[in-house]
Amino acid sequence: MARFSPFEDTLWFATAKPAPQTNPLEGSVRADVCIVGAGYAGLTTALELAKAGVDVVVLEREEAGFGGSGRNAGHCTPTFTHYSLPELRRMLGEPWAERLIQRQTRANDRVSAMIRDYQIDCEWVQNGYVMGAPHKGALAEIRRKVETYNGVGARTRFVDRDEVEAITGSPRFHGGWLHEEAGHLNPLGYARGLARAAMQEGARIFTGSAALSCEREASGGWAVGTPGGRVIADKVIFTTGAYTVGGWPKLDQTFKIQRVFVAATQVLSPETRQSVLPDNTTIHDGRGDIYVYKYNGGGRIVCSMFPMGRRGRDLAYTRQVMSERLTWLHPQIRETIRWDYLWFGELDMQVRTVPRLYDLAPGVVALTGLSGRGVPTGSMLGSILSEWALGQTESELALKLEPLTAAPAYMAFGPALTLRYYRVRDNLATRLSGAALPPHA
Repeated sequence: MARFSPFEDTLWFATAKPAPQTNPLEGSVRADVCIVGAGYAGLTTALELAKAGVDVVVLEREEAGFGGSGRNAGHCTPTFTHYSLPELRRMLGEPWAERLIQRQTRANDRVSAMIRDYQIDCEWVQNGYVMGAPHKGALAEIRRKVETYNGVGARTRFVDRDEVEAITGSPRFHGGWLHEEAGHLNPLGYARGLARAAMQEGARIFTGSAALSCEREASGGWAVGTPGGRVIADKVIFTTGAYTVGGWPKLDQTFKIQRVFVAATQVLSPETRQSVLPDNTTIHDGRGDIYVYKYNGGGRIVCSMFPMGRRGRDLAYTRQVMSERLTWLHPQIRETIRWDYLWFGELDMQVRTVPRLYDLAPGVVALTGLSGRGVPTGSMLGSILSEWALGQTESELALKLEPLTAAPAYMAFGPALTLRYYRVRDNLATRLSGAALPPHA
């Protein structure tokens, strides 16, 4: 199986506004900061630095948004995927946990401001996110989410069975968690808009320019080599995430790949759209083996799941699973569901699924570990990375600087086993509560 799903096969490639004109690097250029990777983290860092008057160059092996930033499902929910806020506080300690919690939970303020200020055309709507309770036993955890997230200033609330059905159009949930500040967008359109904004502020972006090496210069700076030239910079930031290929020794060993697939239906009928997701929210079905879905700007449902067994390998079976899950959640659907687009992306999974900031050498850092909350997380990380580049001390940053550490071997299969555990756990809890199991559960 090829590592990268063809970029041109995605719905976002077919519908996003064109990318700004960029070219490969030719010859030698000088900059204050060189950023490797034109995804959300790299582009928002470039934007912040350029606004501050820093001479910044971005190198991208393919094109802006080629990796996870252009392949994700487009959900923008400013939460943490795998950890509760109390768990984060115990794991990271203070003041690091509170700083990161504040950045992440306010990330959508930053996203919406950049979209507004730079007039980024990317189908942005901020209509909320609902995590449904698939059985009564899930309600207690949802109430805890309301309490802990509201405790740090988020606007969330518990919704009962009737209200969650009114919001989602699904009768399958026993209640839910409504995050009112969440949104969704065309992720590639957003990445291309960030690239255009960074260039507008003075950043230089070179695409088709893989970083092949990063070596110390006699002058004390760093030389980042590409096939056509090099960038001489005082500081270097690697933001290539799961799509890291070379650039710095062993950087690609700090994570293991977890694949995810995203699919989009045909444009659904007005009748279906009036009763399925009538408020245009993003919906999470509440199971650990997730099924998350929302509309794109053209009226297609865009859904994401993780591969498991035949699901993800057998594409006909994969489409069947997605269709049967969707029509089980929404039995009012009368039209035949057809998945016009199906593509794969990759997550850079680590033992701790929070962003990791690696101290590679004096003046060189790398960031990996977005782990499935890419839009808000990548967008807020630009502020942290730009603060590092501007000279903020480690004690003041929102992420600790860490030595480069290889991901343990068990991470090659650990995430897949965890998904299977979630599946068994949720099925047992659903059966014990007397609720119905979805098809292919």
